[in-house]
Amino acid sequence: MNLRAYYHKIREIELTLLEPFIVIASHETADGGKEGVLTEVPKQLAAKMIAEGRARVANEEAAKDFRERKAEAKRYADQDADATKTQVTLVPADLKKMNKGAKD
Repeated sequence: MNLRAYYHKIREIELTLLEPFIVIASHETADGGKEGVLTEVPKQLAAKMIAEGRARVANEEAAKDFRERKAEAKRYADQDADATKTQVTLVPADLKKMNKGAKD
C-alpha cells in the first residue's frame, strides 16, 4: 500500500466535506459491517472511512431524518432523567414548637 497516495486521498475527500460532523451510511464489509447503518462522525473520520470504502456520505434526506431522530431520543432521555430526580423537602423535627410560636 502506498501511504502517500492513501493519505492524499483522505485529505482530498476531507476537503470536499463542508460540515464539521458528517452523517455517513455504512457499506457491507467482510468483517461483519452492515449496509446502510447511519452514523454521525467528525469529517476526518468520515474521510478515512470513505477512502477505505467502508462508508459513503448519506443523502440530505437521510441525514436530516437521522438528526431529527437523534434529537427526539435526546429529549426523551432528558425527560426520563428529570423524572428520576427526587425532590426532598426537609421539615424540622420541632415543627410543633415552631407552630406554637407563630400562633402566640
